[in-house]
Amino acid sequence: MTTGEIPRGRDERPIRDPGPRAPFGSRKAIGLGAAARYMTRMETLFSYLVGIAMAAVLAVLLVGVASMFRGGEFNRKYANKLMRLRVLLQALALLLFAIFMLFFRHQS
Repeated sequence: MTTGEIPRGRDERPIRDPGPRAPFGSRKAIGLGAAARYMTRMETLFSYLVGIAMAAVLAVLLVGVASMFRGGEFNRKYANKLMRLRVLLQALALLLFAIFMLFFRHQS
């Protein structure tokens, strides 16, 4: 091929330039690439949510244990509420983790 010649495919038609790619997040960006980006975003979001839920469980647990060791009015007033909150947060963390594992497991 010489300079200035149009590159041609097997059947001697000019090869088309696909043009610029669709911007990230646009409606034209459909197909496997967009689906993969969406799943990556959701996987990242769920991993952060699971981490936040686990950190909240740990924080409530530490506050409850510290108040139990100190005793006093705070322990008498909030010990049962803190225990219930911890159980609720543990259930939420386990639910988020189960959803994460169910939908975002990688096939090898």
